[in-house]
Amino acid sequence: MPNFALFLATSIAITFAPGPDNLQVLARGISQGRAAGLVAALGFAAGITFHTTLAALGIAAVLRSSPVAFQILKLAGAAYLIWIGVKALCSQGLATAGDRPRQPLSTVFRQSVLGNVMNPKVTLFFVVFLPQFVDPHGAQAVTLQMLELGLLFMLQTVVVFSIFGLCAGTIGGWLKRRPRAGVWLDRLAGVTFIAIGIRVALRD
Repeated sequence: MPNFALFLATSIAITFAPGPDNLQVLARGISQGRAAGLVAALGFAAGITFHTTLAALGIAAVLRSSPVAFQILKLAGAAYLIWIGVKALCSQGLATAGDRPRQPLSTVFRQSVLGNVMNPKVTLFFVVFLPQFVDPHGAQAVTLQMLELGLLFMLQTVVVFSIFGLCAGTIGGWLKRRPRAGVWLDRLAGVTFIAIGIRVALRD
């Protein structure tokens, strides 16, 4: 049986870490209210089914057996994170989230799903780390274990991101009263992205 407790703890830590997904949920909630924040949270969580399917079909095993493929994926993910960090350093990000144009909730959901599917950080986690929590000698098939882990990751993402969405309005009001705080949050997020990207690139 997979180690659900360890996997859940790791998943929650990764979900709380600053990233494009949770920052977008906050931005949606700030600009359009709690409903948009919740819809964005559900969209990003739904996108996880894509990464779970890839892992369950054996892409993780292929990457783990090919050092070249693993290095390419790792460096691509690191470069993406550093790029996101540079963009955050050069933009206002959450500081101007309330100024973003309103969009239909269906559009918010669709963009959130695509945003998760296109996020190398999530892909890297699923296709490289997910198999480490699988017991190849367990009673359950490896594919079933991976699907269960993916479902668990999706459920905790819904909970964590929903909290972000519900609290976005409060955060938005706080930012309006302290406009410079939003700028510093952007800088902090940018430095965090770059640090994570460098760590991924240099990790053996």
